[in-house]
Amino acid sequence: MKIIIAGAGEVGFHLAKLLSYESQEITLIDSDRASLSYADTHLDIKVLKGDATSISILKEARVENSDLVIAVTASETTNITVCVLAKQLGSKRTIARISNTEFIKHKDEVGFTRLGIDELISPESLAASEIQLLLSQSAFNESYEFEEGALRMVSLSLDKTASFVGKSVKEAAQYFPEIHFVPIAIQRFGTQYTTIPRGDTQFKEEDTAVFITCAGGGEELCKMTGKSNSTIKDVMILGGSKIGYKTARDLCGKSFNVKLIEKDKDRAFDLADELEKVLVINGDGRNVELLEEENIGDMDAFISVTGNSETNIMSCLVAKSKGVEKTIALVENMDYFELSQSIGIDTLVNKKLLAANNIFRYIRKGEVVAMTKLNNMNAELLEFRVKRESKICNQQIKDVEFPRSAIIGGVIRDGKGLIALGDFKIKEGDYIVVCCLPKSIKEVEKLFL
Repeated sequence: MKIIIAGAGEVGFHLAKLLSYESQEITLIDSDRASLSYADTHLDIKVLKGDATSISILKEARVENSDLVIAVTASETTNITVCVLAKQLGSKRTIARISNTEFIKHKDEVGFTRLGIDELISPESLAASEIQLLLSQSAFNESYEFEEGALRMVSLSLDKTASFVGKSVKEAAQYFPEIHFVPIAIQRFGTQYTTIPRGDTQFKEEDTAVFITCAGGGEELCKMTGKSNSTIKDVMILGGSKIGYKTARDLCGKSFNVKLIEKDKDRAFDLADELEKVLVINGDGRNVELLEEENIGDMDAFISVTGNSETNIMSCLVAKSKGVEKTIALVENMDYFELSQSIGIDTLVNKKLLAANNIFRYIRKGEVVAMTKLNNMNAELLEFRVKRESKICNQQIKDVEFPRSAIIGGVIRDGKGLIALGDFKIKEGDYIVVCCLPKSIKEVEKLFL
């Protein structure tokens, strides 16, 4: 695919980096010479200095032959303009990054597609939604929903109390025959090696295991692993950023008790005016005495979403030391994901990764409905819709020539999530959730073309 990315900031660079690994033809446009220079020396892509809203610059990037234009500059006005121009100049598909979430809410009413913008994404909105999902599934380190929760991906670390530690996948399946979950990826403690589990794969203590669950599977998994999906009611948020604001607003709408700490006085007053049900405190959240005065030890969850990754990590560690059960930190550095479990933070959220996941499904072949990359794992989760002409249609799973480094996690049929075994027959219109390593993605895609 020929892809043009407007904006070499954190989201644009990260997207260009991921796409360049897949041998996509990438052109990165930005007016900042330093950002482009860094991308040019670190990535195998074409860079173009200039204003992405310039028609001459877009033509120089050969926009008329592009399969996809992704506008992810810091200005949503620029992003919208770039997409409108690109579509008029011949681009097949456009995606714009926006910060005003009202645009997404009223997308159909306004008719953005008629203007030439196929998709709108908001990294801040995606991060806020991710945080809410994590709070609803407090026992798990990572969570992702398919088709409004018909199937759910969950990730957790296996303690020695987990009843299937020391057993193989096949033994565990025999021991728990009526389970509503299936393992799809395992990472051994202290390694970066991701395994797609087979029948003889053994669960070990301190493994990070990823499962697909259908209705009731989350509760069963908690019982078998000794985890508890405790109810979260009292939440403290550090940082009045766009993510902090949206998270606080949405949580209050769901009857959570929310305290929000914001260092900037003017911003704190603005937040207090806009968030009537939130207790807004003007203060420095790095101050342990302040946190103790605000009864941090009584909180069920602590969420740190300031603009500084190190502040977010350290404040979550303080919260953990004070007995807070669930901690979530916003980080910009992808390398920190490797440290999250070892240092004691439950979950790290990265808006670049969330935005990239949301965009990546438009790059994948076949009818990809949803996609996510597993945090700190070299694997992807893809949701395909089965078409009549798909090779996999009308076949039993056991008869499909599926690569060893991929696995079907579940099927959604008529809105119901199912854990499908070998004798399950796939039909047209089914939604299939597949977990695969990068080397097998092309083989998997061919099955759904």
